[in-house]
Amino acid sequence: MRRVEDCNWPAARRCVRRSRSGGHAAALFVFAWSVAHIACGSHARRGTLPTALTDEQFWSLSATFSEPAGEFAHSDNLVSNEAHFVHTVRMLNTMGGVYIGVGPEQNFSYIARLRPAMAFVIDIRQQNRNLHLMYKALFELSADRADFVSRLFSRERPAGLGPGTSVQQLFAKYDTARPAERLYEETAGMVRERLAGAHGFPLSTGELAGIAATLHRFYAEGPDINYGPPLPGDVPDPSYRSLMTAIDISGQNGSYLATEGRFTFVKDLHAKNLIVPVVGDFAGPRAIRSVGGYVREHAATVSAFYGSNVEVYLSRQQTAAFCGNLAALPYRPRTWFIGSKGMRAFPSKLETCLPGAR
Repeated sequence: MRRVEDCNWPAARRCVRRSRSGGHAAALFVFAWSVAHIACGSHARRGTLPTALTDEQFWSLSATFSEPAGEFAHSDNLVSNEAHFVHTVRMLNTMGGVYIGVGPEQNFSYIARLRPAMAFVIDIRQQNRNLHLMYKALFELSADRADFVSRLFSRERPAGLGPGTSVQQLFAKYDTARPAERLYEETAGMVRERLAGAHGFPLSTGELAGIAATLHRFYAEGPDINYGPPLPGDVPDPSYRSLMTAIDISGQNGSYLATEGRFTFVKDLHAKNLIVPVVGDFAGPRAIRSVGGYVREHAATVSAFYGSNVEVYLSRQQTAAFCGNLAALPYRPRTWFIGSKGMRAFPSKLETCLPGAR
């Protein structure tokens, strides 16, 4: 059986480098890319990845892969500010394998499109891990998209919403729904019970209070909640509503709430404990490499790495460490590196990393 590493890009890249003196780099690049596709297929390998994790396994992965938490001074980042995601999602297809991402809700839209077998969300903030635990509980507690939006924003569910309701209609209906403190308190209690009771996650009193406070932010600000207050002269960041209802150049919506099918896929992964939040620094020694080691141990590959714009905040030394972490992941020719404004082939991303990072 072919090893996962046999499907990596370095051999094809060396072929291109050798060809440069002969002036045929472009042709050999296409040839090498095509051979890689024929040999390895277009979907990332699933290998022996679990079809579900127990609560104990889920928590163990999250805890042991995590690093000490750090700070992000620019925003609480409860909501992304990347309206461009809808155009990137449009170019993606089902890939399987393992998805790795960073940040809040935009991960769900990429997961819903790529349909990985498993996902990890790595973020330097402890708050982001807890935000994803809140989301996990809400997905599990909600029967459909309308229930989910009702619980997320503590608004009573309007009548007439069903599987065929468009995401634009969904949020238009909730525009007329008033915040309900009773629903917030009920949902906060259910989230706490789901995480600490049903799953038995050993969250501290402070962590549970922080999750309730985050849910309260969504209750207080409603679908207009966004990345954060703009600086003087800046354009306001997109709201949660506008992110979920955005359309691409073909008029299609790319969010995880666009259809019942996309929502259900993410919900099912959460129900199987297969979206694992990890506290980690992109330049750190443990988080990314631990995930990569886990994927490799299961003879699987990474289908996409969503890095947002994290590199903007890294020093040269940190960027070199990050590139080394990326290079340690088991990837394939068709693995994608996704940024805040677009995507590129993962092997191409490694090509541009700092010299010596590998």
